[in-house]
Amino acid sequence: MENIGVFNSAANAETFGSAGVGFKDLKRVYWNLTAPVLSEEAVRRGEATLAAGGALLADTGVHTGRSPKDKFIVRDELTENTVWWGNNGAITRENFDLLLNDFLEHAKGKELFAQDLYGGADPAYRVKTRVFTEYAWHSQFIRNLLIRPDSSELASFAPDLTIIDLPSFQADPARYGVRSSTVIACDFSRRIVLIGGTSYAGEMKKSVFTYLNFVLPEKGVMPMHCSANTGDNNDSAVFFGLSGTGKTTLSADPKRTLIGDDEHGWSANGIFNFEGGCYAKTIRLSREAEPEIFATTERFGTVLENVIVDPLTRIPNFDDGSKTENTRCAYPLDFIPNASPTGRAGVPKNIVMLTCDAFGVLPPIAKLTAAQAMYHFLSGYTAKVAGTEKGVKDPEATFSTCFGAPFMPRHPSVYGNLLRDLIAHHGVDCWLVNTGWTGGKYGVGRRMPIRVTRRLLSAALDGSLNKADFRLDPYFGFAVPTSVPGVEPHILYPVKTWASKAEFAQTATRLIDMFRENFAAFEAHVEPDVSAAGPRSQIAA
Repeated sequence: MENIGVFNSAANAETFGSAGVGFKDLKRVYWNLTAPVLSEEAVRRGEATLAAGGALLADTGVHTGRSPKDKFIVRDELTENTVWWGNNGAITRENFDLLLNDFLEHAKGKELFAQDLYGGADPAYRVKTRVFTEYAWHSQFIRNLLIRPDSSELASFAPDLTIIDLPSFQADPARYGVRSSTVIACDFSRRIVLIGGTSYAGEMKKSVFTYLNFVLPEKGVMPMHCSANTGDNNDSAVFFGLSGTGKTTLSADPKRTLIGDDEHGWSANGIFNFEGGCYAKTIRLSREAEPEIFATTERFGTVLENVIVDPLTRIPNFDDGSKTENTRCAYPLDFIPNASPTGRAGVPKNIVMLTCDAFGVLPPIAKLTAAQAMYHFLSGYTAKVAGTEKGVKDPEATFSTCFGAPFMPRHPSVYGNLLRDLIAHHGVDCWLVNTGWTGGKYGVGRRMPIRVTRRLLSAALDGSLNKADFRLDPYFGFAVPTSVPGVEPHILYPVKTWASKAEFAQTATRLIDMFRENFAAFEAHVEPDVSAAGPRSQIAA
């Protein structure tokens, strides 16, 4: 039976059984519907409206970001000694089974939407993912974000991973041993993810990422929370960073081919996108600064999340953050004119670690040694940008190891060692780029001008920055260019952008103390040269 169209549950009992979840008495299943039909359904059901240009406009309710504290992994024989329990919540097998049974009970009599999709552009490492959603717009979202198989592949599609997304399900903490009415529960042994109590669609895509982060390292593949692009000479680059640090914006370079904006793997074959779409922040998005991304917001098929529009014209106001700063657009990768049709590229020649420094003391760019790269990768310093997570209203300094701690089920040393070996084997150049503040900390200074960041990145990726003169930063010990054509010289010396040099020194020292305190947890897992690659304990006057 070809899995396209509309079916009732009785006609597809065997199909549902192959998903490993055992649905019963569903009213109807809409299977692998395309954007036109899903948009019609979403509007008809009152889930969404249309914005000017045809994009689907959805509101995620009280959850305008991820809920990382409500995410749990089943603790069993497979995960007991492989999952990093210091970072991941645990749920018992018994409680997960109870939760699954209640999910299936809750779904009785409902109409669900199903999508069969791939996570991973490399056929050797992709995961076949079946996603059941309660909302039509969620089905369109995940269809945009993952990779859509050819129609000929759907008839025999057998999932490796099944996701059930029921926003109307409210979890009882006492009954399931969870934290709140919101739950994201992952069973790696049976390859099932349950999402309930939240309408934030990003939980689905991050669940696929979490699963790949668990299974790929054992295959020698490095999963990465990064964007990636490549130039005409197959000089690919990856950009590590948390949401809001510029991964999507900086990788969408019209002079380079976009591989993807958020999640990738690095294997012996090169790098490959986990996804088939992009999930870009739209707060203060402008046609002038980011024309490629802006154009997607005016296209039918794009999903806009929590974007405020004019009630009459339906034209989005991307400067309005009254609902949330975490406004988003989700669109297929081919909406970007220079996107790669394959989602694959060769081994990267440059690694860029993006950090949003809320303290305003890091330079706009620095070159890292291999040991420094591992130190900063394990540290994952940045700021949580307002709205990215529930309850975060202002940027907060944080250390998110591997630039993606919420999605890392294994210990950071697993990913750090993989990255170190790959960097050493391929001789990759590594850079630390500050897209945060300059001239003072958040609230005093200004955000790093994007034109400066783009100019410095272009010089790094085309190799010309390697020819510059460098100085050693007296606080962090990495190499900083002394001058770059087209960039005002003082911005390369953070202390010169501050009104008070004494206050700069005090703030830098405070940040260094935070780095050292955070890295103490990794000392036993790294070589001495990595520990020594951190900020200096003795600060030059």
